[in-house]
Amino acid sequence: MPKRSLLLAVALATAACFTLAGRARAVLPFHFGAFASGPLDAITDVPGVRVGHVTLVEGSDVRTGATGILANGDPWNDKVAAATLAFNGNGEMTGTHWINTSGYLEEPIVLTNTLNVGKADDGVVDWMIEHYPNVGRTDDVPLPVVAECDDQMLNNIQLRSVTQRDVVRMLDDAKPGQFTRGNVGAGTGMHAFGFKGGIGSASRVLPASLGGYHVGVLVNDNTGSSRAALTIVGVPVGERLKNEYKTIYPKHVSEAMLHGRMESGSIIIVVATDAPLDSRQLHALALRAGLGMGRTGLTSDVGSGDLFIAFSTTEVFKRTGNFEITPPTVPIVEGDAELNALYRATAEATQAAIYDALFEAKTMTGQGGATVFGLPDERVLQMLRAAGAI
Repeated sequence: MPKRSLLLAVALATAACFTLAGRARAVLPFHFGAFASGPLDAITDVPGVRVGHVTLVEGSDVRTGATGILANGDPWNDKVAAATLAFNGNGEMTGTHWINTSGYLEEPIVLTNTLNVGKADDGVVDWMIEHYPNVGRTDDVPLPVVAECDDQMLNNIQLRSVTQRDVVRMLDDAKPGQFTRGNVGAGTGMHAFGFKGGIGSASRVLPASLGGYHVGVLVNDNTGSSRAALTIVGVPVGERLKNEYKTIYPKHVSEAMLHGRMESGSIIIVVATDAPLDSRQLHALALRAGLGMGRTGLTSDVGSGDLFIAFSTTEVFKRTGNFEITPPTVPIVEGDAELNALYRATAEATQAAIYDALFEAKTMTGQGGATVFGLPDERVLQMLRAAGAI
């Protein structure tokens, strides 16, 4: 195997960064909805959240990577309230039983490709042991949270190219601030609505009268839903482009052969907020991510793995000693007006994050000559302007 080229695209403090995999403008070029975006229009607008990528592009057949999301700089000792949801379960997110039982998240979240889940899990364990040397000895053991999408169209997924050390390095390099989107990290080889997909992110900020809370969303968009289904802020963009920019399939695959998850695709949605919510409320928040997904035209096919996780950075379970945890003392949000606003902000941010993945991703050629074309940004923006949608 030729020496691989490893692009480490980590969370950066400014949008003025370039990588071979994504663009500098990591912000959706239009705004919609009831609430303002945060300054980064990203999940990292939620204070404390960190993001890192490892992007692997090698030769003609390696187009993959991993993305890590940390709720804070010390996830083991500062566990955050969390909940998970399988909107459609033809996929995998590990560690979810304990999150939904305990009500908290105590590790990084890692996204990668389907056949790399085991190696990514090992990488998280290595990272936890390096940072918390008592785990598995005098302390409890972690249950890593690793979620997958299938990138076999562009990537030779059998190679399982993401290594344990890649994951450790990525988590060490994860930072707050701006980060690159599109063809990076876990999104490197992904496709959505027949266009190039990948990592997208967006945020919404509630007004002070409703608590001033932030909601940030990150998606790994690999939704294989039909091109014609795609709508962008109500405009039937996919229908208008259904006969253009058609995917060039790899030599060993034809469109007629597509089946299962390769046809239906999948999406992982991570929702973060600084609103003090408990696990029950966060489950309700995760449900609203499904509404944002639906507004883009997705219906969650039988073969899709649509898996969501939501967490609150301010509802923290403090570790006071090995096996000892102090429950949060911050009062949770209970007013209907605030909760309804958080639900709406989650749906908006999810919808925007999916659009962001499409606008940030660029045409990519991978294994067997497979080529997935990027969304024609300017043509789409012209459609939206002509319809008065933006």
